[in-house]
Amino acid sequence: MSKKKKTDTSKDKLVRSINNNIRSSVRKLNPILRGIVGKKVETAIRDLQFSEKRITKDIRKTISSAVANAENNFQYDIDKLIIKEAYCGKKITMKRFRPRAKGRAAPILKPYSSVTIILSEATKMESHGTKS
Repeated sequence: MSKKKKTDTSKDKLVRSINNNIRSSVRKLNPILRGIVGKKVETAIRDLQFSEKRITKDIRKTISSAVANAENNFQYDIDKLIIKEAYCGKKITMKRFRPRAKGRAAPILKPYSSVTIILSEATKMESHGTKS
């Protein structure tokens, strides 16, 4: 029997947004998500906007949905929101086949992923340099 710890959710409410069935692999999503964790929402959206990756559009939509959840459900201030966690998981893989030479077939795997963004409100603003 494992004892579960009671966490006080009243002082640190988390806002979550999940985007299921994103048409990309986990391997391509992980570096993008690791780059936005710990940043302010405004900075993260700006970084994703200027990224050359195709999948950043879906990640921006997920962050915008989480911001809307925070504003409507918890009345958080948008300027104080930071990305606490961002992770992805594996979903289904579509399997297609391509004809090859001598009557053979080669498989084509089309993976899907789910992205979860968790926001929290920053209680104190931290500066990590002289210009930030």
